[in-house]
Amino acid sequence: MLDIAVLGGGPAGWAVAHACTRAGLLTALVDKDPHRCWPATYGAWHDELPTWALPAVAVAPARTRVRTSGYRSLPRRYTVLDNARLADLLRDSDVRTVAAYARSLRPLGRGTEIDLTAGGTLRARVVIDATGTPHRRPRRWSRLSRRAEQTATGVIATAEEASSLVPCAGSTALFMDWSHAPTGGEPASFLYTLPLPGNRVLLEETCLAHRPGLSHALLERRLRTRLAAAGMNPEGRAAERVRIPLDVGTGRAGPVAPPDPVVPFGVAAGLVHPATGYHLATALELAPRVAASLADGLRRGHRHAARAARNEAWTPAAVTVHALRRKGMHALLAMPGAALPEFFELFFDLPAGHQRAFLSGREDTLGTVAAMRAVFAAAPWRLRRYLL
Repeated sequence: MLDIAVLGGGPAGWAVAHACTRAGLLTALVDKDPHRCWPATYGAWHDELPTWALPAVAVAPARTRVRTSGYRSLPRRYTVLDNARLADLLRDSDVRTVAAYARSLRPLGRGTEIDLTAGGTLRARVVIDATGTPHRRPRRWSRLSRRAEQTATGVIATAEEASSLVPCAGSTALFMDWSHAPTGGEPASFLYTLPLPGNRVLLEETCLAHRPGLSHALLERRLRTRLAAAGMNPEGRAAERVRIPLDVGTGRAGPVAPPDPVVPFGVAAGLVHPATGYHLATALELAPRVAASLADGLRRGHRHAARAARNEAWTPAAVTVHALRRKGMHALLAMPGAALPEFFELFFDLPAGHQRAFLSGREDTLGTVAAMRAVFAAAPWRLRRYLL
């Protein structure tokens, strides 16, 4: 019997599988294509990444800026990860890989039996669910069809082309550009640009939070309008589409209570920042902690180990901060699109410590509260009513 079976071969799944193996646990990873290339472009604040992940940084732009009423530089460095390098760091040869999906799980006396789509079964003392959440839109009547999501549509340009939209595009991460924010009652979106290896730049039209997420077709039309205004032809370019669920729960068991002893991890565990959509750096930082709790807990039984791992991922401080961040998400959802540029101008005027606490301090309760209070104090009454 295996100690750990990880379901899902994305970065979060491989991170926790790698960490479990390093903790001395017999580990397998189950995914239809466990060694596939990860297509998403992953950006992260440099100070969020664990030290061991720093070799995976592909681009560290010289400056990080936002644009509201004007350009302003941010006090933190933003980086782009090289997916192949990250995979090299995470894909451990000691992790057994199984090219299949889990069809069903059956509890056993000492663990769980996994029925595989490729035939056969696996048995493991603890199962880790790192399969994320389904991106297929549920039926219209379902409550989940109204979930809050972050959506984005992007294309790749050369740095020279992108400089018609963003000054020094090849060396600048433009975190938000609200210069063409919709007016009136239209849902808001902004331009996000990120330098990539090979003198390339990702230009992405992004809706930070909406219920339900803005369609990719609408975001693509807005992006085409931006590119055309800058004299760029959007046809024939490599494209990227993003859809991130934001309100996937605050609980220790993720968005849906799993059968015990299944441990959700990554997006399946609700590790997504509900006001920004970020989650990769959190998964990379938490993976060794979760693995250590599993290794210690298995000495006392598989159910104890699963409970200890869930509690490690969702400490009381993390649960409290997540609830506060969800309040921030609800404030963004309530604001009219025309108010968002002013709100983010206020936020990015905060001291660096406040910005970092809200964006990255997952267990920093006092810092998160202080940041939210500072925004409220600086906001005019027309914005404050959305922050209450």
